[in-house]
Amino acid sequence: MTPRLAAIAAVAENGVIGLGNRLPWHISSDLKHFKALTLGKPVIMGRKTFASLGRVLPGRETIVVTRDSAFVAPQAVFVAPNPDAAVELATARAEILGAEEIIVAGGGEIFAALLDRLDRLYVTFVALAPPGDAFFPPLDWSKWREIRREAHAPQKGDDASFIFADYVRRRAG
Repeated sequence: MTPRLAAIAAVAENGVIGLGNRLPWHISSDLKHFKALTLGKPVIMGRKTFASLGRVLPGRETIVVTRDSAFVAPQAVFVAPNPDAAVELATARAEILGAEEIIVAGGGEIFAALLDRLDRLYVTFVALAPPGDAFFPPLDWSKWREIRREAHAPQKGDDASFIFADYVRRRAG
């Protein structure tokens, strides 16, 4: 069975997903959510997103997309020259891991490049509108069906209230 391709993103009210290669907010609950959804799966991300993490994420296989031939990946991190090659590599890795899902974790260019291939979205809607330089690509929401929504007031360690929402792509026919 081919693993499904899912994106995970925290998106502000104005579409911002990043500023200066960082999240422009801190929501501890969302970081825990991210970990829970990505453990044991191949995770595709761009080079800048990977650099912003500052470390290899334990328990996940990271595939970094970069055109920079001088990029040297840490041990246990895979490199792909473009999003299509990343998906091909992630599919092979998912088979080895027994993972039913591949996660696309950003940034904006990677989301945009793979948007038409996504089967599922895990979106954290953040109740802020901060300045930013990275944005989630515009979506045609009529192509997506919401299957879960959980609203959360800010907890200790959270800069704002937020909503966890999961979507699946509507199929023709």
